[in-house]
Amino acid sequence: MKETINQLRSIIDNYQSLLKQIDILSFEAKPLPNKWSKKEELGHLIDSAQNNIRRFVVGQYEEQPYIVYQQDKWVAISNYQHYNNDDLIQLWVLLNKHICMILENTSAENARRVVQTQQLHSIEWLAQDYNKHLLHHLHHLLGLEPVAYP
Repeated sequence: MKETINQLRSIIDNYQSLLKQIDILSFEAKPLPNKWSKKEELGHLIDSAQNNIRRFVVGQYEEQPYIVYQQDKWVAISNYQHYNNDDLIQLWVLLNKHICMILENTSAENARRVVQTQQLHSIEWLAQDYNKHLLHHLHHLLGLEPVAYP
């Protein structure tokens, strides 16, 4: 799990400054009315962090909790398009630092516990997948080389 935590720390450190460099018009522009802006895509990553925090915590004390969310509804209800840009980036940073703390305090035994999303996965697998998901979206919204994500 240490490698996954270190990777997440590196993602936070490397990408927060890049997020702050996004031009405000580009950050808020919606490619189509029914498509997320870059700002809303970052909001989606905040929602993902919140739901994964729940998975990483509840999965340590409940048997195979079922934790899913409807991403489009979360983004719409949270109204990320009208959020303060700096606050939005800071929220993403802080939630991810919190995930690092949770994972650091997760025993090897608890890391093997299972959470049900669309399928059953260990907390350790979910943490690794979380990093892949982050990189996929960060590269997309920053216009960097695409990172494949299933």
